[in-house]
Amino acid sequence: MNKIIQGDALEILKSITDNSIDMGVTSPPYNKQENKKGWLVRNVKYDIASDKQSEEDYQEKQVAVLNELWRVIKEGGSFFYNHKTRWEQGKMLHPYEWLNKTKWTLRQEIIWDRMIAANIRGWRFWQTDERIYWLYKPKKDHKIGKELLSKHALLTSIWRFPPERKNLHPAPFPLTLPLRCIYSILDESKGTVIDPYVGSGTTLVAAKLLGHNYIGIDISPEYIKMSQEFLKKTNAYGSILEQELSKHKVSMTFEERKKSGKFVGKFKTASKLDFSTTESILSLF
Repeated sequence: MNKIIQGDALEILKSITDNSIDMGVTSPPYNKQENKKGWLVRNVKYDIASDKQSEEDYQEKQVAVLNELWRVIKEGGSFFYNHKTRWEQGKMLHPYEWLNKTKWTLRQEIIWDRMIAANIRGWRFWQTDERIYWLYKPKKDHKIGKELLSKHALLTSIWRFPPERKNLHPAPFPLTLPLRCIYSILDESKGTVIDPYVGSGTTLVAAKLLGHNYIGIDISPEYIKMSQEFLKKTNAYGSILEQELSKHKVSMTFEERKKSGKFVGKFKTASKLDFSTTESILSLF
């Protein structure tokens, strides 16, 4: 536990015991063909991993990695997979194309509003969004899974925060992203978090900040060194943790409101809505 393993994600995952990990968060290379230079960013080129495979090979490898993750994560466990829609020669390539071929149950598609477009061209409207897929491993074929606690469920399916800009890795996600994923699932319980494409180590830092164990995998010695340096500075990011935790708070749960006779969403016509009802609605948020 609490280590980063160098090697190919698929091969390393094969060596991990079944049902031994609580959850995970990752963002793999997007296979953008290393030719997507825009006005705001350079071409994304990784230290060792190729981001220029045939789409067939890329998707096949992603399915294999995701199925190994399904095997090692415990029943009832979750995995958050950050990716995006891409276009090649006018054809849209959507992550659902390969996610639908895995063993995972797709529990939710979350939109990450990055607030800024990395590649600005006139072919389409500025693409400021990416996707975060909440993948779920059913427990005893119960595909719905356990409800989120109220303080987590109050967050919407659109997450709005900017990408990381102060990181030497070519494609890091911000610390807020894995913090939200991990805290919403594990809450105050302790577990082990995995990231098979560890990159600069953001998922591991989030896990450590929240008091969890972690396992990271990366093929690049340079990125592993970068992750280790990031982990040494974990305590410096307490303010980001506190900012995220502050978003996971409710004054009164649905059941508490119901028991106390307060407004819980019962339909009323617009003509019957009064100030007190409107106030009750607003107090839910």
